[in-house]
Amino acid sequence: MADPIRIVALGDSLTAGYGLAADEAFPARLEAALKARGYDLVIVNAGVSGDTASDGLARLDWSVGPDADAVIVELGANDALRGVDPAITRKAMGDIMARLDERGIPVLLAGMRAPPNLGHDYVQAFEPIYSDLAESHGALLYPFFLDGVAARPGLNQADGIHPTADGVDIIVERILPSVEELIERVGEETKSGALHPGGQQPMLPVIRDGGASCRACSPA
Repeated sequence: MADPIRIVALGDSLTAGYGLAADEAFPARLEAALKARGYDLVIVNAGVSGDTASDGLARLDWSVGPDADAVIVELGANDALRGVDPAITRKAMGDIMARLDERGIPVLLAGMRAPPNLGHDYVQAFEPIYSDLAESHGALLYPFFLDGVAARPGLNQADGIHPTADGVDIIVERILPSVEELIERVGEETKSGALHPGGQQPMLPVIRDGGASCRACSPA
């Protein structure tokens, strides 16, 4: 049997699961939802509370090990909250994408929005970072990580920033199709016989339940 697909969730406190139990954090809930759909995989929680995009870049190599098959990048929220120059955020995010490109790792980029109180100019400079980088690097884009949860008191903790467990469930439900597309890209990159980064043997195509050669599915 092939090893499970290994997806690293590289992010900040929204990924780490600030204020939640370990099994309530985004990576754990996402893994559970995908396994319920028949996928054989592991979602690694590489979220660090307080990280900016530059912090994520600084720890990229040890956070995303040679056994990573794909990466979900969720960074930038702290940049916006702190009013970091969007040019700095763009450069750091671009470097993350470029280095993952060099390693041949498929990426799902989770977008973030800037607080409106930072002003129109800041918002206009910050928010296009994600769509621009996804397009230029050929990555998948999930436009807003907190879609359906942001600014909804019942789905956020007392700080109004971090989702509750119920909020995480909504994030997972909405991002799930994009993550399934990311899993498909893991298989597509190896159908030509290319080696997976780290020298592993070519992986089997990723097929949903019922396929004869199904790396992403659990045995019946």
